[in-house]
Amino acid sequence: MSDGGERRYGPLGTALVIIPTYNEAENIKPIVTRVRSAVPEAHILVADDNSPDGTGKIADELAAEDDHVQVLHRRGKEGLGAAYLAGFRWGLEHGYGVLVEMDADGSHQPEELPRLLTALKGADLVLGSRWVPGGRVVNWPKSREFLSRGGSTYSRLLLDVPIRDVTGGYRAFRKETLEGLGLEEVASQGYCFQVDLARRAVKAGYHVVEVPITFVEREVGDSKMSRDIVVEALWRVTAWGVGTRANRLLGRKPS
Repeated sequence: MSDGGERRYGPLGTALVIIPTYNEAENIKPIVTRVRSAVPEAHILVADDNSPDGTGKIADELAAEDDHVQVLHRRGKEGLGAAYLAGFRWGLEHGYGVLVEMDADGSHQPEELPRLLTALKGADLVLGSRWVPGGRVVNWPKSREFLSRGGSTYSRLLLDVPIRDVTGGYRAFRKETLEGLGLEEVASQGYCFQVDLARRAVKAGYHVVEVPITFVEREVGDSKMSRDIVVEALWRVTAWGVGTRANRLLGRKPS
């Protein structure tokens, strides 16, 4: 992480919490309620990928009752990265100063969001981290923890990014940070999307801060983790790392 130097940061502005959903009918109301309670001034954008279980309809009902809640209906399931990119574009177009990534299943606890926003007052990007002192996971099998820790370590070493939890998805961006990351060039999906944004932030010289969080495994619904997501992350991270090292050896500027 860069040291931030003597840079002075401006006010944050209104935060938009982006919650991608696909078949989260049982989770969407509780998570929206918790966010509204934890950070009452924040707004929420539910980015629903045309969930067949009616998640979008429930989100519409929540939005009709609360002017802090908006719904972005998407055509179909296109992946986590695409949902967040659509949410980012919507938020930037509507003038939000902070854009937050948060899962719908409760694994990212809204009650910890105030700490992320406080840290963002002196940073460009704040990551909720499971793997820094004070961070932890709850109800995960050892195999899942090994996979997550291993993925973050592999990415950190290969990409030379000084971030302990590279794959984590609980994040708060200043709008200026997102505008400077080249989002139009991001094509990665799944959890690799998180690695991609983290490496872009470090590469661009942004001040990235990690704050510890407690990650709680979902109790309702099915995890979106799949073999394809893991494979995509592995080959993309490897390609990025090899490409960076090849450019250094050949004296080329990184693309």
